[in-house]
Amino acid sequence: MRQLAIIAAVIAILVGATAYSAGPGMLSLLDGLMGGGRGTARVGTGIAFGTHGQKLDVWRPSGGPRTNLPVLIFWYGGGWAHGTRDEYAFAARAYAKNGFVVVMPDYRKVPEVRFPAFLQDGAEAVRWTRDHIAEFGGDRDTLAVAGHSAGAYTVAMLALDQRWLRAEGVDPGIIKAAVGLCGPYDFYPFTAKRAIDAFQGAADPVTTQPIHFARADAPPMLLVSAGNDTQVKAHNANNLTARLKALGAPVTHIDYPGLSHENVAMALSKPFRGKAPVLANSVAFIKAALARAPSPASQANTR
Repeated sequence: MRQLAIIAAVIAILVGATAYSAGPGMLSLLDGLMGGGRGTARVGTGIAFGTHGQKLDVWRPSGGPRTNLPVLIFWYGGGWAHGTRDEYAFAARAYAKNGFVVVMPDYRKVPEVRFPAFLQDGAEAVRWTRDHIAEFGGDRDTLAVAGHSAGAYTVAMLALDQRWLRAEGVDPGIIKAAVGLCGPYDFYPFTAKRAIDAFQGAADPVTTQPIHFARADAPPMLLVSAGNDTQVKAHNANNLTARLKALGAPVTHIDYPGLSHENVAMALSKPFRGKAPVLANSVAFIKAALARAPSPASQANTR
């Protein structure tokens, strides 16, 4: 096993950033070989949820407490057209190792569907988590959401536009913290082909934009951008941060100047964690936000 780890480390050094461009599945393979999954366990595989055949996996720490663990739902990216939960196992393992029960859902993609199908799938994943996460040791009252790229779009929309969770019978207040990694939040009019493909036909394109739903009572949000990101421009995080701050909403913006769009996701994996403290910063943010979140009883008393 030690020899495998050494081989994996050499491969990681040789392939560098090409590991992600070759496919996030390769990154998950390297992460596993280098011990990224040590201390974690996938306790649910291919669990059906929702109304369109979607499936999800559940990860958790393999040691320590077995109940009342904080919960994180993570949505991967892929331009609304690519990606699978298996390919992004490295992200699930990273957060599980930091004490979370992690839900990694799949969602429907372009060209089979367009907006708002992926948001409806995201809301169904939250509903499933609310109803079933205790079976895996998670505490639904300490739930955070996170995602990269198109997954960060889902995070922002579910955190800000309350209609999607309400349509599933879920109290939007269930989200206690949100982390968006290199997400598009203010990208209308649509110019990129992926955005055009995913959002064409929307009755009111303005209402596809997370920034349109910025509100003072939004959950605490961490918006991460990358200085060398050529896919999702920095104005997305900058503009949403400014809008939330103007409203008095709790928001933090972190920019990693030397990183690319892919680098931010790669930095969650063990082979490339040295690129930037993306994992450490996001974990610290989520745990601090959950610690400050009002209890369900106190929330009920304010309604």
